[in-house]
Amino acid sequence: MTHSPATAPARPEPDAVRPRTEATGVRRPPPVLGSLAILATLVMLGHALVPNRVGRLGSLVETFLPWTGLAVPLLLLCALARRSRAAAVPVLLPAVVWCSLFGGTLVDRREDGGNLTVVTHNVNEHNPRPVRTARALAGSGADVLALEELGGPSTATYERTLADTYRYHSVHGTVGLWSRYPVADARTVDIAPWPRALRATVRTPEGPVAVFVAHLMSVRFTAGSGFASAARDAAARRLAAAVRAELLPRTILVGDLNGTTDDRALSGLTSRLRSVQDESGAGFGASWPASFPVARIDHILVRGVEPRSAWTLPATGSDHLPVAASVRV
Repeated sequence: MTHSPATAPARPEPDAVRPRTEATGVRRPPPVLGSLAILATLVMLGHALVPNRVGRLGSLVETFLPWTGLAVPLLLLCALARRSRAAAVPVLLPAVVWCSLFGGTLVDRREDGGNLTVVTHNVNEHNPRPVRTARALAGSGADVLALEELGGPSTATYERTLADTYRYHSVHGTVGLWSRYPVADARTVDIAPWPRALRATVRTPEGPVAVFVAHLMSVRFTAGSGFASAARDAAARRLAAAVRAELLPRTILVGDLNGTTDDRALSGLTSRLRSVQDESGAGFGASWPASFPVARIDHILVRGVEPRSAWTLPATGSDHLPVAASVRV
């Protein structure tokens, strides 16, 4: 009796192992890439829902919120590695959402017409070149100059070097204000156990302007406690109360707030003041760290004056970049 040889099962074509839709035969996007694309989109749209009780996670996400856009090229690279056009389809969702949230930031919105130039700079207490830094700031064209993280003998160096350019100045603790125009009513704003903020009236040719200079506490990120920002958040609330109580209609707040305007912890300030960078800048204007800026934590916020232009200045001996703005009083 003859037996026919057993027929070997046909090996599937390589494409057969990939899932296809029944109707079109198009490969479905890999579930992992699709899930990551949805997760990135949810973070962008729902960052305000990220809880802040544990490790200030919400503030951490919001500080670096624009960087969520990096998920788009990373997911595209994964799709290219798989040689799958279908895998690239889910990436369109976070790409569209990111562009709707931050695309306008990439437009150059700077305009002429300002009549008051303001510069603020965290000079770094350990700056090895305070004279060079002061000269660069004096040459910036600023009418009003604010410095943060003053301390030790460098304070006298800044006062001496800036004296020829700015006739008026006031220093309170670690913050100082220099001006081409008369400065009056300068006083410490109580936001911390030691002086880290001041308020003064600058008498410009167009009228008085209240100027606040502040340096909120630093934040730290550790594996054990997360985004440690409780001291900064408390100082921000005290500063917001002082700004809220200000009687002059034209107000400018400048300084190192150790947070971005997206951070909910600064909402007491950002809900009452306008960011000149956000309204009249070009790009994100990141100011820290100076060697590779990833976040704008140095700000010029205003109310009662018109933002016209904002920009960053070249690096000094500090770990922050100076930031500048032109406004119309």
